[in-house]
Amino acid sequence: MRVIIFSWEYPPRVVGHLAEDISTLSTQLAKHGVETYVVTYHDYLTGATNEPSGVNTIRVTNPVRTHIGVLTWVLTLNQEVERAAANIYYQAKKHVGVIDVYDWHFIPAAVTLKNALAVPFIFSVESLEDHRSPGANSPFNMAIKSIEWLGFYEAARVTAKSEWMRDEIVRIYKVPGEKITVVPPNTDSRVQNVLKLYAAVTGGTQD
Repeated sequence: MRVIIFSWEYPPRVVGHLAEDISTLSTQLAKHGVETYVVTYHDYLTGATNEPSGVNTIRVTNPVRTHIGVLTWVLTLNQEVERAAANIYYQAKKHVGVIDVYDWHFIPAAVTLKNALAVPFIFSVESLEDHRSPGANSPFNMAIKSIEWLGFYEAARVTAKSEWMRDEIVRIYKVPGEKITVVPPNTDSRVQNVLKLYAAVTGGTQD
């Protein structure tokens, strides 16, 4: 199986807990024989690296240097994420099983790749805009919520870290409960649950 993980942070760039979480998961996947690629952002460390863990990392930077906010930063960065993922796809002779997108930042790239290259994606939710900015309904917040909604609509499956988060996704975005899989972090069964989900999305293929 060959998978690509999208994450806006990954060591050595650590903003919050997501970086170490993705590092742990990708290492576990590689140990289980999954050809694992992580496409992530760094402001100056760019290019492909074969990590000692067996994970292949591709770091991209934003071609636009000046931004008025996180939305312009995210949307201009997405073109580089698309390019990196497409390179993996063609170098692998079009055999990529699934893209796993962590949080909303790279949903636009995942949707483009799904529709252009027929690679399904999973939306793995870290948090929701309604929780990050409770009660905020400015155009900025609504734009982020629209990206989250697009991810839920276009994703083959959705993962949540808890039953509470699953219920919140259903309540706020009306996502069918059967589309959401609860995958708690920091558990011995996590990698097995993720592998089962990947197999379900790819039809059990080893692409």
